[in-house]
Amino acid sequence: MGSSSATPAHERPSWRGWMHAVMFFLAIPGGILLIIVARSAEAKVGAAIYMASLLLGFGTSAGYHRLAKDERTQELMQRLDHSMIFVLIAGSYTPICLLGLPPAWGIPILCVAWGGAVLGIVLKQVAFAKLRWLEIALYPILGWIVVAAMPALFDGLTTTELSLLFAGGMLYTVGIPVLVLEKPDPWPRTFGYHEIWHTFTVAAAGCHFATITLLVV
Repeated sequence: MGSSSATPAHERPSWRGWMHAVMFFLAIPGGILLIIVARSAEAKVGAAIYMASLLLGFGTSAGYHRLAKDERTQELMQRLDHSMIFVLIAGSYTPICLLGLPPAWGIPILCVAWGGAVLGIVLKQVAFAKLRWLEIALYPILGWIVVAAMPALFDGLTTTELSLLFAGGMLYTVGIPVLVLEKPDPWPRTFGYHEIWHTFTVAAAGCHFATITLLVV
C-alpha cells in the first residue's frame, strides 16, 4: 500500500513495510480461527474471502516494501500493491454484504464493490500512471458506497459493529492526505510519512477485523 512513485530500496526508512509484514503473519492464524468459528456456511465463505483479501493486501505490500530491490521488480510490485487495495476493499465488503445486509441491498453493493475493484485494477495497469487523481479518488469512493444502505445497516449491524466499521473507514480516509501530500514526514530515515500511512491502515484493518469477527461468529 504505497505512494505513486517507487522509492529506491537504499533510500527507504528502516521501518518501511515492517508493520504490514507483521500484520500479514498475524492474519494467517487469525484468519484460520475466524473461518473455523464462523457460525454458518455463508459466514465461513464471507470470512474466507475477507481473510484472503487481507492476506493479499498486507502480503503484497510487505513484499513490495521489504523485498523489491531492482527498479523493474519495484515497478511490478508497486502495481500489484496498489491493485490489492481494491481487492481488500471488496473483500472487506463481502461478509458485511452477505451477513449484515438484506439481499436487496447486499448483493447490489457487493457487485458494485467487486466491479469497481476489477475496474480499478485494470485502470491501474493502463492509465493510473497518468491519472493518479482518479486512483486516489476511487479508493474512498468504493470504500464508502456502503453509506447508500445506511437504513439497512442500522437494522443489520449492532451499534458496536457499526461503530467499528465506520471507525475503520474514517482511519483509512484520514490517512489518504498523508499519503498524497507525503507529509508529515517526521523521521525520513526511520519512520516517515509512509509509515504514518501504514499506521492508519493497520488501525483501520484492526477495526474492520473486529467488525467482521463480531458479524460472523
